[in-house]
Amino acid sequence: MYGPRIEASQADIERVVSRFYAQVRGHPVLGPIFCERISDDAHAWAEHEAKITTFWAKALLYESGYSGNPMMVHATVPAIQTKHFAIWLGLFDRVLSEELTEQDCEIWSHMAHRIGRGLSLGLESLRETDGRPPKLT
Repeated sequence: MYGPRIEASQADIERVVSRFYAQVRGHPVLGPIFCERISDDAHAWAEHEAKITTFWAKALLYESGYSGNPMMVHATVPAIQTKHFAIWLGLFDRVLSEELTEQDCEIWSHMAHRIGRGLSLGLESLRETDGRPPKLT
């Protein structure tokens, strides 16, 4: 084990994901990006949230079930820019702090920020076309 284990349950993960995407849908910057990819009906959002819940259950609770490549999914959406990850993480952290214990919030937030950094740097690298190294800021 690499540190304290999260005490959050599957139900906690489902609640955080649902609240987070409710915030995303109403966000002036992130909302249009997501709504362009996910049709604006309850079934499509439920499917997306279920997939993301499975992702977090694997990452946090070591459960099986998620298969996918988040980097490639994000890379196929030209509207996603590296600056969007700071917005995403800010919203996510707010939901975590409202829904979880302080310890669980810290553990999950740390992982989300690590994943966000990786996705941001990966997108920057994939999209760099002039041969220069990616910007790391």
